[in-house]
Amino acid sequence: MATAQVPERAGKSVLEVTDLVMCRSDSEYAERPIAVIWEGQRWEVVEILARWRTPGGKCFRVSIQDGQTFELFYDETTDAWRVTPG
Repeated sequence: MATAQVPERAGKSVLEVTDLVMCRSDSEYAERPIAVIWEGQRWEVVEILARWRTPGGKCFRVSIQDGQTFELFYDETTDAWRVTPG
């Protein structure tokens, strides 16, 4: 798994990793995130709090098992995920 540290954005640290988000994909890719790899651990998504689209991709706000929330962005042009805690 390749990792690259990304500078902080709006006071939040961001870590970009290949295959960072596991998702359910029925009719198209990235329909529903089901798990997130964060700090070397796999966390199950327990709830999708919000979802929206941008011109470049799909966005989700999710909560995981321990109550933390994350914003997940799937960039359709680069086929990469970006995960931001909080």
